[in-house]
Amino acid sequence: MLVSLTAALVAALFYGIASVMQAVAVREASNRATEDAAGRVDPGLVPRMLRQWRFVASLCLDLLGFIAQLIALQRLPLFAVQAIVAANLAVIAVVASLIIGVALSWREWLAVAGVVAGVGLLGSSAGAEGASAAGAVFKIALIVAVAGLAICGVVAARLRDPARTLLLGVVAGLGYGVLGIAARVLNGFEPLTLVRDPAAYAIAAAGIVSFVFYATALEGGSVTVATAAVVLAETLPPAIIGVVFLGDKTRPGLEPAAVAGFLLAVTSALMLARFGEAEHATRDKAPGSTADAAAGRHERPLNVRTEG
Repeated sequence: MLVSLTAALVAALFYGIASVMQAVAVREASNRATEDAAGRVDPGLVPRMLRQWRFVASLCLDLLGFIAQLIALQRLPLFAVQAIVAANLAVIAVVASLIIGVALSWREWLAVAGVVAGVGLLGSSAGAEGASAAGAVFKIALIVAVAGLAICGVVAARLRDPARTLLLGVVAGLGYGVLGIAARVLNGFEPLTLVRDPAAYAIAAAGIVSFVFYATALEGGSVTVATAAVVLAETLPPAIIGVVFLGDKTRPGLEPAAVAGFLLAVTSALMLARFGEAEHATRDKAPGSTADAAAGRHERPLNVRTEG
């Protein structure tokens, strides 16, 4: 259990550091103004990002984070792992304050402390992962869900803000949730086993769909709205599915502590949602930044994750 809890924390750490590196890559790769961002998904965004060493290095960190997440899912229930992974926003906030020079308010420092406390409650109250096995129908349903999310994302990209950013964030978050669920029900890690397991294909598809639509949301929309939507969508549905369908549970008598820890970690992460924004420190100093910030013209992503 301790190894799995440590692995979940390592996953959050790697995801958070990778997100900071990806902030620069997305900002430099984006070549569209906010007013031109709505209406379609930019197919050239990811190829342009792949030309930058920071983004390639961040992919390696994301891969390590995903491996750590897989290790965590071997023993911990989904509700604990997903909430801890969402805590990467606390990592981003601290890194941003130390490296980028972003000033954290007392509320944000309180939110960082809330994430730490929530994770502590989850770690102390979470029981072993559920014993319920997922069949082929369940795994195929995950692939169908990813396909449905891809369609919803394309439709959402054609809307206007604020609905566009909100819905794209929800689509991306649900995709990350599917990724976590699929990783939880993998049959094994041997190459032949992975090739035959529908859950492996769900992981790959969910990672691609989530990354593309989250980057699309952040390219021209409100970072706070998109990130908050992702945090909620990637934590709540998987937690419910884990308890209802996969048999996840807490330690006997510690259900209230687990619920409190989950809510505290997720709520605190939501308070740190603005740390999807790379240019906050410079925006506040720029002439006319107040009006531009209200229009969302300077927001760029700091929390773009690929998760495998």
